[in-house]
Amino acid sequence: MHYRVFFYFGASGAQISSAKAVETSLEDISDKLLERLVADGDYLGLIDDQDQVLQIAREAGDRFWVELPLDAAHASYGCHLDLAGVKELLETLPKHFERSAFPELQYRPW
Repeated sequence: MHYRVFFYFGASGAQISSAKAVETSLEDISDKLLERLVADGDYLGLIDDQDQVLQIAREAGDRFWVELPLDAAHASYGCHLDLAGVKELLETLPKHFERSAFPELQYRPW
């Protein structure tokens, strides 16, 4: 499966904006990009073929914030996961990022 990705990796300064997202296989996302989320503030965004976004952001320690942003509502559905949880999420990632596919995510205003 393929998604368009955007990211910011502070340690290397590598970044791609969501407007210039590049198509990447789920295998490369899991094997090459996920490991680059090393510092608080690093993030990786995936865009499905219906332009829905799933974002994974590194936080302090071993925590990641995973969310489906709702820009118009200034909110998101999200949750904290550890690295094992993020890997498990990617292993079972649906083709489309519909809210119903992620029951663990909770509504949170910005």
